Order: sequence, then C-alpha cells, then structure tokens
Amino acid sequence: MAGTKVSSRKLITTVLIYTALGIAMVWALLPIIWMVLSSLKTEANMFSMPPKFTFKPTFSTYAFMFTEGNFGGFLKNSMIAAFSSTAIALILGTLGGYALARGNYRRGKDIAFWIISTRMTPVAAAIVPLYIIFAKFHLIGTTFGLVFAYTTFNLPFALWMMMTFFAELPPDMEHAAMVDGATKFQAFYRIALPQVTPGLVATGILCLMFAWNDFAFASVFTSHENQTIPVAASLLVSQTGIAWGQAMATGTVIITPMLITGLAVRKYLVRGLSMGAVK
Repeated sequence: MAGTKVSSRKLITTVLIYTALGIAMVWALLPIIWMVLSSLKTEANMFSMPPKFTFKPTFSTYAFMFTEGNFGGFLKNSMIAAFSSTAIALILGTLGGYALARGNYRRGKDIAFWIISTRMTPVAAAIVPLYIIFAKFHLIGTTFGLVFAYTTFNLPFALWMMMTFFAELPPDMEHAAMVDGATKFQAFYRIALPQVTPGLVATGILCLMFAWNDFAFASVFTSHENQTIPVAASLLVSQTGIAWGQAMATGTVIITPMLITGLAVRKYLVRGLSMGAVK
C-alpha cells in the first residue's frame, strides 16, 4: 500500500514537471514560430482573423530586403563587427586568463575582480566616455570603432571566463611537458588549451551573442554605411507606420545565425557552461 502511494506521488510529480516544461516551451517558442510564419505571409494573411496557419509561403519580403533594400550591407556589417570583436576577445582573453590562472601575482584576485568589474558598467554609462575618445581619434561612423566598443565589453568577460576554466585544470601535465623540454607557450598551446576547448566555445558564443544583438553601441557609433541589423530593424518603425513584413523577416534573420551556431556547438556549449560545476 505504501509502495503504491509512493508510485502515485512520483507519477503526479513527473506529470506536473513535464506539464510545466511544456507550458514554458510553448511560451518561449510560440512568439518565434509566429514571427517566422509571419515573415512568410503576405500583408493580408498576416493580419487575417482568425489567424491562418496553412497558407502558401512567399519569400517576396526577403527578396525585397536583399535586392531593393540595403539589408545585405547591414548583415555584412553585423557579421564583421560581431565576429571580429569575438575573435579579438577570445585571443586576448585566453592569453590573459591563462596568465592570471598560472601566474603567481601578489594581488591576482584583486586584478581579476577589477577586470570583471569593468564589465559590470552599464552600457549607457560607457557610451559617453567612449564617444569622446572615438571622436578624438575619428572613429565615429567606422566599423573599427564599433569593433573596439564591443571588445571593451567582451574582453573582460572572456578573460574572466577563461581564467576560471584554466584555474580548474591541474598544472601537473603542463609541468611534465616542460620537464620534457616544452616551453611555457608550448605547454599552454598543446596541453592546457585543448582541455578547455568547451569553455572556449561557450565563451565565444556568449561574446558573439552580445555583439550580434547589441543596439546601444551600434546606434551611437555607426553611420548609415556601417549600420548593423538591430539598428536597421529600428528604422522599420516610422511615423507612417510599421513595416511588419520586413520587421518579421529581420527578426528571423537576426535569430537564425545564433540558432544555427548554438545547435552546431551545443555539445561544447553545455560542457563549457558546466565546467567546474561538479568536482
């Protein structure tokens, strides 16, 4: 009798958990699915009541954006700025994180905390000093200036993350490699770095997401020639109305690269985000 009650409680708990997960999944995915479907509809089908879930898809909105509009240029600017800043942050952050994790600094923890504290600065507070600096060096309206702005936020985060991953590794294998004649850099490149590959991928994805989705920096530091997709999306809202078809298509284009990238490296992403969680 007692065993039956326990089984019934487990069954009820399992049903409640899966029900809650199902509701959360619908809540999270329904707006995205609605956006993607709307981008494939005509203006008439988009606002039809009741909503049409079976319709003939059209790619006329995408064709207009890439042929008659400048959406291809916006997409190129976003890719250059996001991937460049992520690459710079990963390279410098990996080297700096390894140095902080393996170096015997007198106030190493204070240095590390000071570095990550710069990432805690609100974007709005960082825009004014960056604007003054960029104006002095004529970087306003340049892609290089936007990459530099993204790097100021991505680099402290990447350095802190990589320092944490390297600190979790026992240094014995690196010491053994140096005993066998390897240099310090060879021990880092051939021994330590391959072991933190999941953490490196996870850090890269998070940095890429920040740069790809940013609107504040891009709206201030770019001109019409190098505007990014989030800024282009804001231009679809005007005094005459909202270009809903292009807005839905733009949103679909914004989430697609990050979705594909996340699915492609999901194994490394999960391992990287959970590194050091269980010892």
